[in-house]
Amino acid sequence: MIVKLAWRNIVYKPLNTALSVILLATSVGIITLLVLLQKQFEEQFTNNADGVDLVLGAQGSPLQLVLSSVYQVDAPTGNIDNDSAQVWMRHPFVQKAIPLAYGDNYLGYKMVGTTRDYLDKFQAQVVRGKMFAQSLEVVLGHNVAQKSQLQVGQTFYSIHGEAKEGEKHESQPYKVAGVLAPTGKLIDNLIVSNIASVWAVHETHGTDEAHEHEHESPKEITAVLLKFRNKMAIMMWPRVIAQNTKMQAVSPAIEINRLFTLFGVGIESLTYLALGIMLISGISIFIALYNRLKERKYEFALLRLQGASRFQIMSLVLLESLILCVLGFCFGTIIGRFALIWISKLAQDDFKIGFNPYEIIWDKEIWILVATLAIGMVSAVLPAVKAYQMNISKILANA
Repeated sequence: MIVKLAWRNIVYKPLNTALSVILLATSVGIITLLVLLQKQFEEQFTNNADGVDLVLGAQGSPLQLVLSSVYQVDAPTGNIDNDSAQVWMRHPFVQKAIPLAYGDNYLGYKMVGTTRDYLDKFQAQVVRGKMFAQSLEVVLGHNVAQKSQLQVGQTFYSIHGEAKEGEKHESQPYKVAGVLAPTGKLIDNLIVSNIASVWAVHETHGTDEAHEHEHESPKEITAVLLKFRNKMAIMMWPRVIAQNTKMQAVSPAIEINRLFTLFGVGIESLTYLALGIMLISGISIFIALYNRLKERKYEFALLRLQGASRFQIMSLVLLESLILCVLGFCFGTIIGRFALIWISKLAQDDFKIGFNPYEIIWDKEIWILVATLAIGMVSAVLPAVKAYQMNISKILANA
């Protein structure tokens, strides 16, 4: 009976109810979004960097080198000479070296020349067709195959650079050899071939002196992902390579920790904003309940005459607040996940990173629910105590 009565009282004032629920849902939605975004963002960056101790590449911004080679979300710092890189790739300290070469795209999806070790790094398996076996054959990541609708055996021309519109390499068509199974990692958004394909497409056959010089230039790659047998090399190589070559060696772990630090500042600021909105929603619930005490004093008096105890009257006020909080929490979790779907679409287009809106982070989301209910309880304590202390005799005498 008390639950039904509490619900009717909430519905009786739809505008006050809507305001309280909207404020709560907004704060819960922001916090839920931040919790999901932070966890999945860090997981994706960590998973994609697995097995990479150092990145060898052209001199420039260390973070830019890591983002472009490990995560494929930035322009590279430049190219390095393949022969010079091979010297370090064959070093006894190196357990595995994965060269990367790129410079083209198709429909905005980056084309990467590499070895099969790169696919093994992501546990990527071919589900249709076969693995590339010769130059100008490619395998498509799962998302690329879906969006481009390219089929095994079809050909296409790459676009120079990272922009969707640009110079098309019409003299050297690529052929789709296979399609990869979905992995949930960045490989889903790449087109992968061998390095010889990248060199073949970018060979220049001009006749003037400048073109002849370009044709005779040594082969270049973009970066090398290194995994070491001896972990001491992770500390030594950046300094040694910087002093003895025109390249740099960068630790992804160090650079991504810096990125997470910057990312964490933004997350913390938005969390404080959400908590502020939640506090305002608590104040809104308090004001609504407190103001309605005068309107409902005769209602409470009649309930007492019908046998309701002081405790039941107090419970009724508390229950109304808790119902509002539960509604705010439910709508907030839905809003947060719809926001993540929207962000995921933007991230897929710009950074080729996707997020899962259906994941439930039980430990943190339970704490969000507890905090929401606590706000409701605190907001309703004073109105509930006032309802408990009402003098029925005076109320009925003044009626």
